[in-house]
Amino acid sequence: MLKDCVLSKERTEKGLVLWLTGLSGSGKSTLAEKLYDEFDRLGKKVERLDGDVLRGVFPNTGFSKEARDEHIKRVGFMASRLEYHGVIVIASFISPYRAARDFVRNLCKNFIEIHVKASLDECKRRDVKGLYKKVLSGEIKSFTGIDDPYEEPVQPEISVDTEHQTVEQSAAQIMAYLKPYLQG
Repeated sequence: MLKDCVLSKERTEKGLVLWLTGLSGSGKSTLAEKLYDEFDRLGKKVERLDGDVLRGVFPNTGFSKEARDEHIKRVGFMASRLEYHGVIVIASFISPYRAARDFVRNLCKNFIEIHVKASLDECKRRDVKGLYKKVLSGEIKSFTGIDDPYEEPVQPEISVDTEHQTVEQSAAQIMAYLKPYLQG
């Protein structure tokens, strides 16, 4: 399926895929917004792909392991195409399974996995969307980190601790890591 896609002209800018993965409430979307602003300020071509936004566009995406994997693979393909055309892609998805993240990594030339870490207790405390309360009351089943697994990255390129860092500190850590990519 993917091998049948036609590749277009040679790239003029170096694209990147920054894949932010972590529990719900860990700060992925907030950090993605901050990074987007940084790249925009630098005049880079940048696009954000966010789990909540895309589930709004594709509302029939399920939450079984198979449905989550297929969703991540589709998004990963989109990210790889944008990257090919010189866009810096900031993808913020729980993406709980290593195999699906590895699939995306293999589609991309410049894939940077960023583990956005915060303890489960901190994520529950933040509970921006009220999801953990719904899980604890039984309204939601198969929730990542509670009754469905989250497979932490084994060797992410970057790990940020959003429980103990501000969003500015986490973004600065990522931008410092990316400096060689942005200069080349």
